[in-house]
Amino acid sequence: MKCPGCNATGKQIRQMGPMSTPQIQQCNECDGTGDRRISVKDLCPQCIGQQVVPEEKILEVHVEKGMQNGHKITFPGEADQSPYLASGDIVFVVTQNDHPRFERKGDDLFVEHTLSLIEALCGFQFALTHLDGRQLLVKANPGEFVKPNSYKEVNDEGMPGYQKPFMRGKLFIHFTVEFPESLTGDQCKALEGVLPARTLSQLSDIEVDESEETTLLDVNIEEMRNKQAQPQPKQEAYNEDDDDIRGGTERVQCAQQ
Repeated sequence: MKCPGCNATGKQIRQMGPMSTPQIQQCNECDGTGDRRISVKDLCPQCIGQQVVPEEKILEVHVEKGMQNGHKITFPGEADQSPYLASGDIVFVVTQNDHPRFERKGDDLFVEHTLSLIEALCGFQFALTHLDGRQLLVKANPGEFVKPNSYKEVNDEGMPGYQKPFMRGKLFIHFTVEFPESLTGDQCKALEGVLPARTLSQLSDIEVDESEETTLLDVNIEEMRNKQAQPQPKQEAYNEDDDDIRGGTERVQCAQQ
């Protein structure tokens, strides 16, 4: 209840005499709290004068289809209550866990798949288990080439749109082609017999003799770049004068005439 002496402000204006300046002092009736004093025997046995009591309440959080990482679900006015303040809100933030195979970008899904060289050239088929457990048959007919590091899309197999249950994103499949480590001479001849002819002309014997032969080596380009990015130890500058002094030799000067 509000203190009648200060009207719940906790302060009173007092003037000691007709010519004195009014002074603002703490209310003696409520000790500056703004609440009317109540004797202990008259206090509410449940709140003991605090005007609020603890209460347990179960809130049901519904995560709808299509909600993305960071989406906020708000329960207005469900936070702690206070006699003189408006109750705050309880906000739940949706956190999306990573999936071992699928990656989500907006409403689209991305998945990686590796093909052998024969599959990339002559067709393939495989079953892809979707997030909801359905089996998707992914296939390419013979003669439909799949290039390395290429993407194929499947419409309406992505994530459902938030509050748009009949609209879904796309499923993108990123293909990696695995090449054999080596081929025999007979295998090379067999491939040359079925694949299109080489576009580059063969070098003549003279051009081969005049060229410097090189050797191609395997390299991990990412590992090499990481090493180059690391700071290198400083090396001492080379100075010919230092070598002369350290070697104990004297420098010969031109004679004057």
